[in-house]
Amino acid sequence: MRRSPLLMAAILLTLAPWHAWAAPVVKPIATQYIAALGAPDATSGADAQDWGLWPLDPGPRGVRLSGADALEASGIAPEQWKFDSSDWWLEEHGLVMEQPQFPLPPGRYVVTGGREKTAVLTVTAGGGGRNAWRLDSGATLHDVTHLRCRSARYTPAAENSCSPKKAQPAAFPVQPGGAMPPVEGCLKQDYQVLIVIGMVVDE
Repeated sequence: MRRSPLLMAAILLTLAPWHAWAAPVVKPIATQYIAALGAPDATSGADAQDWGLWPLDPGPRGVRLSGADALEASGIAPEQWKFDSSDWWLEEHGLVMEQPQFPLPPGRYVVTGGREKTAVLTVTAGGGGRNAWRLDSGATLHDVTHLRCRSARYTPAAENSCSPKKAQPAAFPVQPGGAMPPVEGCLKQDYQVLIVIGMVVDE
């Protein structure tokens, strides 16, 4: 999931015309990642409370499937994040990842899929614990999804049935844009991954 600083700078420059028109302040940040749910062609929704945020790139902090025994036994990854056997994540190379932080905080995120489009994602708090989200510039969720980053959340289909030890190493790596593989005994939820390269703040 690592992104080049030069690429991030080039993407931020694409916001210049929008910046001049609306006079926002775009604050570059160290790259973060959003775990998002929604139809690929959606431009807005009311379910951002189900989205999460990785403040740090979870890929390099992940644990190989060969280390699943030790991870389950200790409950702590070498990078010091906690493993939850009832709610765990895999990425496209078969690494067990730390969970993102839920929910995604309200704010205005500069997001990209590392392809043609960069957009501002606005997340606002709503009533009843529901948070709305909206992409500007006519961007769809697919436009700002990083297709090479795949992620899925695995939870038990029955008590004590779901373990990363049951994941098949031969199923990885997952092709860009492809679905994450099933794991025996687990329910699976695929998430899109959005790259966050900045925040829009009030001038």
